[in-house]
Amino acid sequence: MEPLTLDLPGTVTGTMVVTEPLNFWGGQRVKPRQQANAEPVFEPATGRVLCQMFPCGSEEVDEAIKSAHSAYLKWSKMSGMERARIMLEAARIIREKRDKIAKLEVINNGKSITEAVVDIDIAWQCIEYYAGMAATLAGQHVQLPGGAFAYTRREALGVCVGIGAFNYPFQIAAWKSAPALACGNAMVFKPSPMTPVTAVLLAEIYKEAGVPEGLFCVVQGGADTGSLLCHHPGVAKVSFTGSVPTGKKVMEMSAKSVKHVTLELGGKSPLLIFKDCELENAVKGALMANFLTQGQVCCNGTRVYVQREIMPQFLEEVVKRTKVIPVGDPLLDDTRMGALISKPQLDKVLAYVNQAKKEGARVLCGGDPFVPSDPKLKGGYFMSPCVLDNCRDDMTCVKEEIFGPVMSVLPFDTEEEVIKRANNSPFGLASGVFTRDISRAHRVAENLQAGTCFINNYNISPVEVPFGGYKMSGFGRENGQVTIEYYSQLKTVVVEMGDVDSLF
Repeated sequence: MEPLTLDLPGTVTGTMVVTEPLNFWGGQRVKPRQQANAEPVFEPATGRVLCQMFPCGSEEVDEAIKSAHSAYLKWSKMSGMERARIMLEAARIIREKRDKIAKLEVINNGKSITEAVVDIDIAWQCIEYYAGMAATLAGQHVQLPGGAFAYTRREALGVCVGIGAFNYPFQIAAWKSAPALACGNAMVFKPSPMTPVTAVLLAEIYKEAGVPEGLFCVVQGGADTGSLLCHHPGVAKVSFTGSVPTGKKVMEMSAKSVKHVTLELGGKSPLLIFKDCELENAVKGALMANFLTQGQVCCNGTRVYVQREIMPQFLEEVVKRTKVIPVGDPLLDDTRMGALISKPQLDKVLAYVNQAKKEGARVLCGGDPFVPSDPKLKGGYFMSPCVLDNCRDDMTCVKEEIFGPVMSVLPFDTEEEVIKRANNSPFGLASGVFTRDISRAHRVAENLQAGTCFINNYNISPVEVPFGGYKMSGFGRENGQVTIEYYSQLKTVVVEMGDVDSLF
């Protein structure tokens, strides 16, 4: 339990070392079986090695799944109210330890502390929300002829696997485990190999709250460990957050034993800004749609379509604000943009900016490596947030998910034209529209092919509403009431009260 009691108030960037094991099953942290294939885990703000990540092999995955299964047998027999009480306690502990968890998240992920605190708040809210749903799970009663009747039971699936992403490490662990646990399942969670540090805190918190030992297990690893989880016969469902190519592999591997799958994949979401919008809000919306978590957000509105008449005012305002975004030490309260997750990711994003220039886009600001004045941040993965103008729909920067702080701005003339252009993408995760015309707002929302459409805002994710993709952005949902259906199965029970009417 050490990191939870760890006194972190004096934590500063560049000082943290993680020595505790990061796997968790059987109710405790588990030391890695073999020290082979270790991968260094970096602190993005400094480029310093934070710890080593030791991937779990087949024996360890097996142990974790067995541990989860034995917990599932106990947990699934409890009533919804009993489960709810324990989940509420977990939410309370997270609230209490919020600032400590947020600091660890920042050190491992690189996002600003201001954002990380919100992420941890959303995590406990999600657990609280599904605690409230746990006791409402019910079937229906159907009257049949002759006094016979049928009823349905909503039952747990068993052991579910959650595979997380690096951009919201703790929050995704909560988004996946909360509905799973509410329905009576157990979960084995594999964080991104780049952000292995905070998921194990959630495991300790669930244990402290009183779940059966093994109900939420953490296994570390990359693609090989993920593959072991997807192929394992003891797993009933896989919920994956990540890229489209990896999502396809997860689906393919899970198909071999017909597992349930939820995929939350990438996006290249359109944000439509009409000339009758409230410009101040549209500018703020575009910044929120592009620069949260250094632009490493799957539902970001990175294709910003602006009606031609207001393009000059929009660009002037957006560039002015982008230039003054404070980039730097993510543990400082004034910082608004931290470091990207890794050196390869930073290089990839900078390469996209160069490619955009080659294809004729104009860089209005940013798009360069950024070296903060603090000497300890010299090796960090920082860049200046970038706005691209003079973009066309066929440019690489407009078609491909960059996953960095790069906004592409494109002009449009009519509603019909911009909807066609917005939908001309294999992705369909999110979308947004800014307009003061109420009919247009709802008409556009209806016609955009995406799992979410924001009207006069962007990138707000309340736990009460479902989140998920259309098209290649995936299927299944997270959050909201409907997610219960993705973590449970329905049994029909038919009861005959009279004699059997037989043809034989």
